Amino acid sequence: MEHAVRVDYVFKCYGKVEALKGVSFSVRPGELFGIIGPDGAGKTSLFRILTTLLVADSGTATVCGLDVVKDYKAIRCRVGYMPGRFSLYPDLTVEENLNFFATVFHTTIEENYDLVKDIYQQIEPFRKRRAGALSGGMKQKLALSCALIHKPDVLFLDEPTTGVDPVSRKEFWGMLRRLREQGITIIASTPIIDEARQCDRIAFINEGRILGIDSPDRILEQFSDILCPLGLQHDKVENRDNNVIEVEGLTKRFGNFTAVDHVSFEVHKGEIFGFLGANGAGKTTAMRMLTGLSHPTEGKAYVAGFDVTTQTEEVKKNIGYMSQKFSLYEDLKVWENIRLFAGIYGVPEAEIAPKTDELLLRLGLDKERDTLVKSLPLGWKQKLAFSVSIFHHPKIVFLDEPTGGVDPATRRQFWELIYQAADQGITVFVTTHFMDEAEYCDRISIMVDGVIRALDTPEALKKRFNATTMDDVFQQLARQAVRTAD
Repeated sequence: MEHAVRVDYVFKCYGKVEALKGVSFSVRPGELFGIIGPDGAGKTSLFRILTTLLVADSGTATVCGLDVVKDYKAIRCRVGYMPGRFSLYPDLTVEENLNFFATVFHTTIEENYDLVKDIYQQIEPFRKRRAGALSGGMKQKLALSCALIHKPDVLFLDEPTTGVDPVSRKEFWGMLRRLREQGITIIASTPIIDEARQCDRIAFINEGRILGIDSPDRILEQFSDILCPLGLQHDKVENRDNNVIEVEGLTKRFGNFTAVDHVSFEVHKGEIFGFLGANGAGKTTAMRMLTGLSHPTEGKAYVAGFDVTTQTEEVKKNIGYMSQKFSLYEDLKVWENIRLFAGIYGVPEAEIAPKTDELLLRLGLDKERDTLVKSLPLGWKQKLAFSVSIFHHPKIVFLDEPTGGVDPATRRQFWELIYQAADQGITVFVTTHFMDEAEYCDRISIMVDGVIRALDTPEALKKRFNATTMDDVFQQLARQAVRTAD
């Protein structure tokens, strides 16, 4: 077979929006082929056409020599697909999910266990746990096992490591290389440059067109302005005498499991404070306590001067919050979301309309005012969600992995918004799995197994751990973890 995948002049439109404009490329059998491009470039539409979930308006495509329209039933038996949003059933256990996918493809776990053994053994101790209760890294490993259990010839992965920490991402791509050695063709999209470098070849897609296909180094150099934007500079804040967050011995237990174990730290006014840790380290649990969404088991915490245990309503009035799963209503228009949250945050009625117009203009969303949020590209949703979370000018904004799944250029734009907020005196408390973003923070704490193992400026941490990058620091600390899930 000359081509595992071949695409010839494929077009796809959604109304007036041209998602794919004459896309053509081919993938060799056994190749690890990457697709990289900005949000809304057409990557997901392309994946859905190749996995027979969507029909192109024109053009042709074959997978394993089979036509994606005429031979769709045969193709579905020969491919594995891991979509951007997890293809797992959250209410089924790990074992039940894997059994279900095996049954759908008329096979059993036992028949193809050797294929998923390296991956599945890492999550097998939790086989009775519901998939919805797994950490991000473990969900990805289970989703990959489910996509592989019928021994596909071609594996399609649409941004498979979104929301996964750097250590788990490294492990995941190690698994992909081992699968390639077994002869499986892999096509993966990713917004992460380090992952793109691990592919044999990558295609750069932008605005529905493939602009280049070559080795990762050549493509990243050719389109560096979009894929590798320059870093940001920001004057570090020095406001040590004015704390807006004070935490002492904060602890959270779930039964016999201690998710957060007596952590203590302070955050200064106007500071950009990075709160890092691997999946399952306890970051989100700690953040939920600080935002008044969960009561501590032990310890004290004051946010904007208010006790998170006894004054939760006052805490909520003085903060903004952007969760991993965006706090926007998908079925409301852009302006309706802004209007709704402005009302919830208590913005005076007379200020809402002019401030909404000003915000839409600043974000470049003035022409999308009446667009349903679900129709926006991911990066636009995130910028809107952040802007909504600080619409009432809170003292502190909590951002829980705000840039997961977006391309480098959009992430840079997002951090420009963060810097603007900090310049206005808003304290930013942010979790992230991107270590280049960690470099943008004034100070960073790194959690391991529910405990803060390091807290300092990025430069001081790199010096302390004899590291050249924050990724090196993170890898050293995160690999000390004993537990594998929260």
